[in-house]
Amino acid sequence: MAVNWNGEILAQMQFYWDFSLWPRLEGLTDDEFYWEPVPDCWTVRRREDGRYAPDGAYPEPDPPPVTTIAWRLGHIIVDVLETRINWHFGDRTASRDAVDWPSTAAEARQRLRTAYLTWSEHVGRLDDDDLAAPVGGAESASWSEFPMVVLVLHLNREVIHHGAEVSLLRDLYRAR
Repeated sequence: MAVNWNGEILAQMQFYWDFSLWPRLEGLTDDEFYWEPVPDCWTVRRREDGRYAPDGAYPEPDPPPVTTIAWRLGHIIVDVLETRINWHFGDRTASRDAVDWPSTAAEARQRLRTAYLTWSEHVGRLDDDDLAAPVGGAESASWSEFPMVVLVLHLNREVIHHGAEVSLLRDLYRAR
């Protein structure tokens, strides 16, 4: 029996999107988006140049700080999806340091939906040879030799993992 691997990979993300993540973002408010459940959370802040950017440090502290929904959704939107769309299917000009991260819950929802649909559309066009090809220079040296399918599965895990954290933060916000 032939397996449509690309179809299965996309179906995994589509199921999560349709039944878990997207419904859980319904009604997200700016208060929830920026809520800091503990002191010293990492969030998204307006910088001197006017753009919004995430808190962070290199190397990351151990353990890493708790992050807000704004930080988590921004990570999914910018780091996981938008940058990868640009670097794998665009002109490779996107830079995390130059991107304006979402500053409101509404903007985050809109950008997340657009990025998810765009990523899915591009991945849906990949054939078996494309999925088996190394990701090359579009990723860091530690990823360059891995086949595209490994990156796509990793991004599925990232969206699922961080989406679940966003859902938990919403539960905690509601129950506080």
